[in-house]
Amino acid sequence: MVQKSKITIADIATKADVSISTVSRVLNNTAPVAESTRQAVLEAMQALDYRPNIFARGLASGQSMTVGVLTQHIHSPLYGSLIRGILEEMDNSPYTPLFVDGYWQRQREERLVETLLRRRVDGLIILGGDLPLERLQEAARQVPLIVFGQNVPGLETQCLQLDDYEGAYRATEHLIALGHRRIAHVTGNLAHSDAVARRDGYLQALRDNRIEPVPELMAEGEYTEQSGLIAMEMLFGRGRTFSAVFAANDESGYGVRLALYRRGIRVPEDISLVGFDDIPSSAYTTPPLTTVRQPATEIGRAAAEAILKLIQDEPFELPQISMELIIRESTSRYLK
Repeated sequence: MVQKSKITIADIATKADVSISTVSRVLNNTAPVAESTRQAVLEAMQALDYRPNIFARGLASGQSMTVGVLTQHIHSPLYGSLIRGILEEMDNSPYTPLFVDGYWQRQREERLVETLLRRRVDGLIILGGDLPLERLQEAARQVPLIVFGQNVPGLETQCLQLDDYEGAYRATEHLIALGHRRIAHVTGNLAHSDAVARRDGYLQALRDNRIEPVPELMAEGEYTEQSGLIAMEMLFGRGRTFSAVFAANDESGYGVRLALYRRGIRVPEDISLVGFDDIPSSAYTTPPLTTVRQPATEIGRAAAEAILKLIQDEPFELPQISMELIIRESTSRYLK
């Protein structure tokens, strides 16, 4: 029997009683082959325990059959849902995603993108992060690129954008409609554009309802549970009273909820709470969290579908993602 390490397509051709070119067509799917012939080749491959060298095939075809995906905090529920959408969409394709985690650190992100490009990925999906616009534009000149979370000049049709401003405006306006006037805001990291947009939406909703923003009712967080907890301690330390809190994402909202619980403050009876993202666990907190939904799994699918079409130079159109306010039991009318 031929040793595994030395099996070639010539061995498969002999085993299947077909030509070498026929085996090549089956392996690379470059031309139609009769189903019976294809099955004979596949059975021969299985009998010989043949494993194609994907790197060699990539060199021959000019493709690596991989898509690089730069994500942020891969363990977080939001990015986990984005990744799940990408995996679901790409499962039906010949391409394999390669995931790397930037941790919201610009230098790390730049290094990882360079690593993916050196590995000759056929396309890139950038999920969030802090890469400079010039670096994204440069990457787009090298490989097909889809970006989520930034609007890159010259690449507008390749950017999946959410209206963070509008979502934050709706969240704040919901609290105002319930009678709240002293509304605190735990922001995201204000070095990032989405956190700035959510802060600006909060501020504009106040102004449009003739409520003067109070700087002392704003504390910067980092989109994590711990940062939400710390931000609330900062707010309490300033001595300002408030009847509601808008947290820039659900995870920081969980930290806010813990800070309130430790002080014996009830939600929503004493203070109403709104988050942002609608990660799956937000429907099961105590009480269930009112939040702004961004359909992360659907966004991941849309990004994957678009990059696959872009790689094949096929027409594509990224969907318009709408933000929806999901009202649950963490908010109530202000009665005092």
